[in-house]
Amino acid sequence: MDFQQLIKDRFSVRKFAPTPIEEEKLTTILEAAQVAPTACNNQPQRIYVLKSKEALTKISSVVKYIFNAPLVFMICVNEDVSWKNSRDAGYSSGEMDASIVCTQMMLQAQALGLGSLWIRGYATEDVTRLFPLPLGERLVCLLAVGYAAPDAKPAPYHTKREPLENIVRFL
Repeated sequence: MDFQQLIKDRFSVRKFAPTPIEEEKLTTILEAAQVAPTACNNQPQRIYVLKSKEALTKISSVVKYIFNAPLVFMICVNEDVSWKNSRDAGYSSGEMDASIVCTQMMLQAQALGLGSLWIRGYATEDVTRLFPLPLGERLVCLLAVGYAAPDAKPAPYHTKREPLENIVRFL
């Protein structure tokens, strides 16, 4: 499949099949995270893999958008390692780096025949209370991954896109 088709076919899965994810597919997704571009190649991403029944039950107790996914990644950033722009006070590349990592993981999952759902509709403190992070690490987002249920389908607004002339400016 070519890349344009891959990114058009990917959608936010809101109903997962109970099928477990093969270890080699999990490893391939994590390798996609490992090679993702980050500012100055500082690699501040820290990824927690929630796949035990206990961990999935805990995350589902505070995040309603898990949809029975057999695997959830907690994508975090270590702010102590993220690149800081000395010309722009207070700027840290950490959240952007973690977002790039997450995107690369979503696309790799799609290429492997898996579905995914980027999740940010939760209170960070609820998640980190259940899964405490080391000092300097911050949760950026969750990524639910698994096989889409046979009747899973994109949301009705999935294909609604602004025309290029509304989002692009040539200078």
